[in-house]
Amino acid sequence: MRDIFEAELAQLGDDLVNLSSRVHTAITKAGHALSTADLDVAQTVIAEDAETDELSQETDERAILLLAQQAPVATDLRVVVSALRMSQTLERMGDLAEHIAQIARRSYPEWAIPSEVQPVFLELQSASERLAARLIALLSTRDLEVAHQIEQDDDIIDALHQETFRAILSPEWKGTAQQVVDITLAARYYERFGDHGVSIARRVIYLVTGDDARV
Repeated sequence: MRDIFEAELAQLGDDLVNLSSRVHTAITKAGHALSTADLDVAQTVIAEDAETDELSQETDERAILLLAQQAPVATDLRVVVSALRMSQTLERMGDLAEHIAQIARRSYPEWAIPSEVQPVFLELQSASERLAARLIALLSTRDLEVAHQIEQDDDIIDALHQETFRAILSPEWKGTAQQVVDITLAARYYERFGDHGVSIARRVIYLVTGDDARV
């Protein structure tokens, strides 16, 4: 029975890595769609989010079945409950990438982000892709140094988020009301994406150390 349980735990871990890989792909494609007004790529991100949702649901069901059938305790219980929470968080990160792609689709054939703030959004995209790639590594290795790097990436995203406000509130700003809305929403989606990444990083820290980091 223990061998079966260990195999199911390993599958939970694989599911989380697969989810994080899908999230990385989604945010990469969404950023491309936003920066280039690529309608086809935006449509792909939106369509593929349903597959991410399905994988998240399958992961949740696997975890719930383990709780019901195996009644794990101590460390094993912590692993299963954490898998449930991280699966839901990764699903939300996929949704945020989808929201960014929706902004690109709604603005097509125009660019949603005007040239004045494109450099800030390119940096937001770069930091978000880096954070998503580190999530894959973190869930594969549980390397706490990677967890701390994810928190540093989020700090960068937060600072860039504030930079978007400074841009649209500047006396030199000449953009339209719709552009203000798109910039505000897109920047917020990136900021929330980073926050969710930190939530997973702190959950892994909790798994490895037992230290409740208020995740």
